[in-house]
Amino acid sequence: MAKKVVTLGEIMMRLSTPDFKRFVQSDSFDVTYGGGEANVAAALCNYGLNGTFVSKVPNNPLGQSAINHLRRYGVDTQYVARGGNRLGIYFLETGASMRASQVVYDRADASISDVDASEFDFDKIFDGADWFHTTGITPALSDKAAALTEAALKAAKAKGITTSIDLNYRKKLWSKEKAREVMTRLCQYVDVCIGNEEDADTTLGFTSKGTDVTKGELNLDGYKDVFQQMKAKFGFKYIASTLRESHSASDNGWSALVYDGTEFYHTKSYEVRIVDRVGSGDSFASGFIYGLVTDMKMSDAAEFGVAASAIKHTIPGDLNHATLAEVKDLVGGDGSGRVQR
Repeated sequence: MAKKVVTLGEIMMRLSTPDFKRFVQSDSFDVTYGGGEANVAAALCNYGLNGTFVSKVPNNPLGQSAINHLRRYGVDTQYVARGGNRLGIYFLETGASMRASQVVYDRADASISDVDASEFDFDKIFDGADWFHTTGITPALSDKAAALTEAALKAAKAKGITTSIDLNYRKKLWSKEKAREVMTRLCQYVDVCIGNEEDADTTLGFTSKGTDVTKGELNLDGYKDVFQQMKAKFGFKYIASTLRESHSASDNGWSALVYDGTEFYHTKSYEVRIVDRVGSGDSFASGFIYGLVTDMKMSDAAEFGVAASAIKHTIPGDLNHATLAEVKDLVGGDGSGRVQR
C-alpha cells in the first residue's frame, strides 16, 4: 500500500499575467490553483504516494473548481470542509532578467481563515497516515488558522506520525514578532523543519552570518551554525534549507543543505533557467518528504528534492508535474534536456 501523506493549508486561485506582461499591460489573466500544502500533496501523488489535502473552501463553484483541480492529479480531497465567505486569490506578475516577479494577495476573509478545529475529525484524517506536513503560511492567515495548525500537529504527534513544517515566512501576511511567537510554539511539535535562510532568521530568530543571496553568495558554515542552534532548541530530526543564488529573475543557482544532528550535506547545485519559480520550495519539500517516507537516506532524499524542484522551475503553474522517472534521471546526471523520442 502506498504511503499516506496528509497536508493542511489554503488553496487559492492564481491569476497570472501572460507572456511576462506587467499588471498595467495585461487585459487578461491565466487561471490556475495552488498553495504550499496543496502543491506538496499533488507532487506526492505524482510520485505514487497517497496525498491527502485538508482545507476549507467556500461552498460555491470557485471552491469546487479548486477541489477539482487537485482531484485531477489524484489528491484525496474528501476532508476539505465547505463553507466560509470566499476563495483566496493571488495575482502574479512574472519577472524576467533584472525585473523581479511581483505577487499581490487578495485573500482577506478567505474560508480557511475563519475555521475551527472542530470542523475536522483528525482521528479519521490521520488514520493510516505516515506523515503530516504544513507550512508557516497557514498560521499567518488568522489566529483561528494558527489554532487549527497547532491542533493538527498535536493530533499527528499523538498518533506517532512524523511531522514537517516549511517555515515559509510571508511578510505581507504577518509581522516578524507575531511569526516568531506562533512558529516557536508550533515547532515544538515538528520533526522535520524546512526553510531557507531568511525564514529561519525571520520566523525563529536564527541568523546565518555572511550570506547575501542577492549577490549570489553562500556561506555554508553560517548555515551549519544556524542548524545547530535550531537542533539544540527544538530537537528536530532533520533540518533542510534550499539555497537560492539569485543571479537574476531568469537565472538562479539552486541546491540544498540538510542536517540530522551529525551530518551536514550539501547537494548538487543546478543552474536553472526559470520559467516559473512559484512552488519551487514546495517541490523541494515534497521531494525530500518522498525520499524520507520511502526510506531513502537523508542525502539521497535531499538530492531527490533538489532535482525535483530544479525541474519545477521549468514548469508553469504552482504544481510540479515532473514524473518520478524524470527526477531520478536528473539525480543520475541526465540534465541534457534532449528531446525524448
